Amino acid sequence: MGKINLQKVIVGGLVAGVVLNVVDYLLFGVVLKKDLPVMSTNTILWFVLMDFLYGIFLVWFYAAIRPRFGPGPRTAVYAGLAIWVLYGLLHALMEAPFHMFPTNVTVITTVVALFEWPIAVVAGAKLYTEM
Repeated sequence: MGKINLQKVIVGGLVAGVVLNVVDYLLFGVVLKKDLPVMSTNTILWFVLMDFLYGIFLVWFYAAIRPRFGPGPRTAVYAGLAIWVLYGLLHALMEAPFHMFPTNVTVITTVVALFEWPIAVVAGAKLYTEM
């Protein structure tokens, strides 16, 4: 079992981050724009940065499970789905009782992430290779 190639994780993670940023722009900046408060430039930049960090982590997780599940898009989808369960679904369920966001926003963003994250990992994983 080889070591994780961190340089390739970062490169693939940045590609995944681009996918996440495009989808999030369409989701939050277009589809849900009327349902959310207006965001400042600093807030938008924060979310852009966070999407790149998510992308790097998603590709890192793919690299971590790759030796057990094998390289390729199927493993990348597994990585995206695993992180979606751990962060997307469970986080949404944890916040739901507090009504921090309208229910429709929570449901829509959680369902979009179910597809967005695996797709982002598949895109980033195409650039990942072991050392």
